Amino acid sequence: MSIKGESNSIGRREFIRKSSLAAISVPVIGNLAFEGANFNEVDQNKAVTPEWRNKQEGMSYRQLGRTGLMVSELVFGSERNIPDNIRPVEIALERGINYFDTAPSYNKGLAEATLAKVFNTPSKREKAFIATKVTSFSPTRNQLYREIFDKLSSSRQDELKKKAMKLRLECGIEKPEYFMVYWPGQQQQMDGVFLSNAMKDEYGDKVERSLELKKAIVSSVEESLKRDGTDYFDVLHCPHAAATPEEISNPIIIETFNELKKQGKVRFLGFSSHHGMADLLKTSMELDNFDVVMLAYNVINHGFLDHLLASAREKGIGLIAMKAAMAVATPYDPAQVPVPEWRVSKLNRIIPEAMKIQVKAFLWALQNQDLSAVNAGMYTEEMVLENLAAVGRKIDLNLA
Repeated sequence: MSIKGESNSIGRREFIRKSSLAAISVPVIGNLAFEGANFNEVDQNKAVTPEWRNKQEGMSYRQLGRTGLMVSELVFGSERNIPDNIRPVEIALERGINYFDTAPSYNKGLAEATLAKVFNTPSKREKAFIATKVTSFSPTRNQLYREIFDKLSSSRQDELKKKAMKLRLECGIEKPEYFMVYWPGQQQQMDGVFLSNAMKDEYGDKVERSLELKKAIVSSVEESLKRDGTDYFDVLHCPHAAATPEEISNPIIIETFNELKKQGKVRFLGFSSHHGMADLLKTSMELDNFDVVMLAYNVINHGFLDHLLASAREKGIGLIAMKAAMAVATPYDPAQVPVPEWRVSKLNRIIPEAMKIQVKAFLWALQNQDLSAVNAGMYTEEMVLENLAAVGRKIDLNLA
């Protein structure tokens, strides 16, 4: 299978060859190569050749950081899609959307299977950038620590629980407006993360280099490749839904990714995050392992993140916003996931134009030029067509 852009074509063998050569290449800006240049001293977003796919009139595209991928401003989020209805994916492709985001946990694997029904030939696969995630990484890490925890005395368990709560409070991950509930039971998902972090100093040598973590990554990718019906992913997010720097700092992630990359199964590394995005962005810039970060970013929490997005973009990290709309609207029972009216009023005041609140949220996010795209869940034809109103527009925001 080959991957063909408007100006370049790359198959698995060619991708492997280019990855090997990259280590000895010098940065190229425009048509100029600078011998001995320090890659960190140039604009890493310009030091790559843009790669185009499915370029269509009426769609706007931005470069996804140092990956060079020219992605549609709207990312097709597939969380609720099913194989029995592939028309939303087809319409998105027809209208120029070229980046499709999925995960093994989305709709219990049905989301990946939906993409497989559309991108089922080499020529169709060449039209899209597809990203998936390793949903199992953090749960596997948490389970390994939990197995140790369960064998400890009750007094020691109490000490670790107190330490975990202290870490959780001190990091500020649940500050009002920075933290938002996007789905039922969301806060409970952080319990295991902070318990693991509390145990890391004393028990980390038994967990952080465990082969179980590598197995979790490899098996997740192999299974996703089968479900998606493809032989490679353009972006692999690992972890899926990271909450703390400890998760993304594990060296097994980059080591395993590099092995998968040499095999031609993945191209670029990223992670996604709904919580603790500020600390995660800082750590990702320090590590310099991650090419892409997809993070919760919206009209409510942006004040905590805007300065970091600018710095990350300068470092060449491709940035995709998600949960832009879920800050002001929810597909869940409002009793479980309430959306305060003041949030909706705030966005309506900033963008008074008449349109659906979800579309308005995407339009707001895309005014930030540090972002490459915004992820929009689209599981009906109507949603795809409505959301297209957010692309390619520069508007004046009413910030008074």
